[in-house]
Parts: sequence; C-alpha cells; structure tokens
Amino acid sequence: MTDQGTPKKQVNSFDVARLAGVSRSAVSRTFTDGASVSEETREKVIKAARELGYRVNVLARSLHKQKSDLVGVVAADLDNPFRAEQIDLLSQGLLEGGFRPILLRGDPSTDVAELIGSLLQYSVAGVIVTSDTPPEEICRECLENGVPLVVVNKRDPGAPVDRVVTDFEAGGRLAFEHLIASGCRKLAVVTPERSSYSVNGRALAFEQIANDAGVPVVRIAWGTQSYDGGLAASAYVNKVRSEVDGVFCTADYLALGVMDGLRHEYGLRIPEDLQLIGYDDIVQASWKSYDMTTVVQSRHELCEITLNLLMQRLEEPDLPQQVETCGVSLIQRGTTVGSSIA
Repeated sequence: MTDQGTPKKQVNSFDVARLAGVSRSAVSRTFTDGASVSEETREKVIKAARELGYRVNVLARSLHKQKSDLVGVVAADLDNPFRAEQIDLLSQGLLEGGFRPILLRGDPSTDVAELIGSLLQYSVAGVIVTSDTPPEEICRECLENGVPLVVVNKRDPGAPVDRVVTDFEAGGRLAFEHLIASGCRKLAVVTPERSSYSVNGRALAFEQIANDAGVPVVRIAWGTQSYDGGLAASAYVNKVRSEVDGVFCTADYLALGVMDGLRHEYGLRIPEDLQLIGYDDIVQASWKSYDMTTVVQSRHELCEITLNLLMQRLEEPDLPQQVETCGVSLIQRGTTVGSSIA
C-alpha cells in the first residue's frame, strides 16, 4: 500500500545520467535541439529516461533560446550571521536589478553540482555560489549554456568562471601586526577542523607572516565554524594559555564561542589575560558583551562586486574571466590594547 502522505521523489537529469552511465551535460545535450551527441549516448539517455519516467522541463529545453529573470543563489552555513547578511544583501540587490533570486542550501553533505544542475532546468539567467567550490564540469556546462556563474570566496574551479575573493592574505597580516603592536609575542590561531578555502587562507597567511617574523604560532584546528565549535576550541586555548598571549580566530562566529568559553568556563579575562582578534565584523562583534577587535570584510562591497560581475557577464558574455579582490581593514575594540591599523 502506498503512503499517501509521502510525495514521490521527482526524477531529475542527474538520476538519468547515473542510470545511463553518462555525464549530466550529455543528458542536457540529448534533450536540446541541435546539440551534438553521439547516437550511442542518445540511446542510453533515452532508455534511462523512459525507465525512470523522466520528463524534460519545458524551461530547460528553451535554455539556449531564452532566459528567465531568475538568478540562483547557492549558499551554506546560513546560521552564520555573516552568511545570513550576505545572502540578504545579494537578494536585495538582485530584486533591485529586476531579478528574482532562488535560494538553494548547499550544506557540506549536498552535491553542489546537482543543485546548480537543478537551477539550469529553470532557465536561470545566472548563478551565484557562496557554498563549496563547484566542480569544473558543472561550471563548464553553465558556460556552454550561456549561464553566467560567479563564485564568491572559493578557489579556482578549473573553469574560466568569474570569481570574487576577499584579500585574506592582507587580513592575516593585519591580525598579526595588530597583536604584535598590542604587545603579544606568543600567538595562536583558532580555525575550524574543516576550513573553507578563504578561512584556511586566513590561517595560513597569519602563520606565514608570523613565521617570517620569527614569532611562534600554535594552531588550534577544532570543530566547525560555529559558536559551538568556538566553545569546544576554548578548552584547547586554555590548555596552552601559558604559551599564548594573543589569539587570532579566523571567523567572528567562532571567536564568540572562544571568548565565552575562556571567560565563563576558565575564568580568563580578555584582554588582561589574553588578547583576541576575530574576522568578519558580524554585528555581534560590536555588542557590548563582546566588543571584539576584528578584521572587516565588507558584506556590502563583497555583494556589490559579485552583482557587478554578474551584470557585466550578462551584458557582455564574451568578456575574459574576471577575478575581483575585496579589500579588508581592521577595527579595534576592547579585546586588544593596541592602536587600530588601517
């Protein structure tokens, strides 16, 4: 007996590709008028589609002929205040530009390529990715179908898509220089166990600059980039506190947990016993209970650059690949004692 309360899973082109043993792009070409595909591949795809009951989305079939006003936004870590504000700003900017955003959540367990592939079925005008770096194959499929793809703070996927990156090397340098100016000489960097491209870049830049200056750095890689991850990491900071007088947390969300753990679980005073710098300048960093010194990457600038790249690509599809860098600054608050560095 069928459970009437359980909806049947909709078959998509990735299901067909898996059954046929071909790529997602091969399925797309099979159902696109005039596209090049071998007869053998076409037969495999058609057979798999019939077995699965796959029906081509009408919008997908017109992908080469027209575009909608939809723009896909693939994002992860939406509990992170920085990410939430970033997505809000991107959505506002798209609406003001006459587009309608579609938000898809790309958590670590999610196949980003599948999410982007599902967006292509809706004839989207473009795609913005702030979650994991998309695979090269799906990037090239977007290019082949004339769908602009902009990736934000992600490594080069191997395809010539437009990218926006924050200057994390400058951020690591600012954090190091400010801690040294504040009198710190024994440093630690706290970073998630599984770091993103940009977050890991911040930690590596900080360590490299410190190493060049002959200043020891203890790396504490633990948990996730979250408040709970910071709480857990605070235990390890406490264990090495005799070896550390300054801490750089590679994300503010993480730093909030580190601060609360050190103060409430271990009785440390900040900045008297330990100085601390975060990264992102989320709104909570300025709250009086934290008053955190932090490296600032402007969400407004980051989103403005992202949207500009998308609009330029829509207007001039044949432009060469563009990689834009978003600058950083540092704002001093109460978790350090040195002077602010511009």
